[in-house]
Amino acid sequence: MLRILLFLGTNLAIVALISLTFRLLGLDGLLQANGVDLNINALIVYSAVIGFSGALISLFLSKTMAKAGMGVKVITRPANPTEQWLVDTAARQAKQAGIGMPEVGIFDHASPNAFATGWNKNAALVAVSTGLLNTMDRKEVEAVLGHEVAHVANGDMVTLTLIQGVVNTFVIFLSRIVGYLVDRLVFKVERGHGPAFWIVSMIAQFVFGIAAMMIVMWFSRWREFRADKGGAELAGRRNMINALKALQAAHDTPPMPDEMRAFAINAGRMQAAFSSHPPLEKRIAALEAMAGGDAQPARPRRPCIDPVTRGPGWGSRWGGPVSRSPLAVSRARR
Repeated sequence: MLRILLFLGTNLAIVALISLTFRLLGLDGLLQANGVDLNINALIVYSAVIGFSGALISLFLSKTMAKAGMGVKVITRPANPTEQWLVDTAARQAKQAGIGMPEVGIFDHASPNAFATGWNKNAALVAVSTGLLNTMDRKEVEAVLGHEVAHVANGDMVTLTLIQGVVNTFVIFLSRIVGYLVDRLVFKVERGHGPAFWIVSMIAQFVFGIAAMMIVMWFSRWREFRADKGGAELAGRRNMINALKALQAAHDTPPMPDEMRAFAINAGRMQAAFSSHPPLEKRIAALEAMAGGDAQPARPRRPCIDPVTRGPGWGSRWGGPVSRSPLAVSRARR
């Protein structure tokens, strides 16, 4: 609730700041002197409403969209020991992190991945893929769960929405200003809006949108380092490092859908400035540089899934006799 109040307060602060800046710099008077009869206050309010409404809608519908888009099976009654272990581990980590018990789910995807979403950190969703359970052992899966629980405890979903709403507001506001100036000063339109206003506004919105995306993605990368640290605190630094190294070995698996990459622990390879996740090498290096350690003796690796139990609805992929993926087999041989 505190973050929602912060969200609303920031919205009002942005509106007031833009209005005050224009008045202190005399920009509104300058625009009027040049024949640009622009209502700055109305444009500010319009930009904020449009900028934040989309971000808010996405935030409040995030759990529903994630469940439907990824086909997440929420574990309400554990059907086998592995499902029970997932629920118990998430409950223990949530208690350690000081948040409410999240919904725990599984989605069918070959990529070893996981995500957390939801506007309320006491009623979030944490989901792992079948690929993750097939290729990682329990210590590594525990670290991945810890990473996602840390996202929830840090309030990353709300904070990212807040930043997205702020940059959206600036993008819409500045693009309309540019459109007005070109329409009035270059094309000498005296009443209403000419075609130049709409064309220039769309072009400016696209250009400013690229810069805004870079800002949002920078924060997204920063929050991944913080979630890695949280996962290390909840499940052990070495386990978190091993989990990230396991993701490195999974570069040949199918990527997550584009709309879910920002929520996932592994977003694949993208251009650095527009990537929602930092390179795995940098994340591993950051964890290895952390003070202290929890070195553990080497032990044989095996998938998280218990091969002797069978759970309804998942067949050989989940809870039953598992045929390990080629990726898991190749890693085991090494």
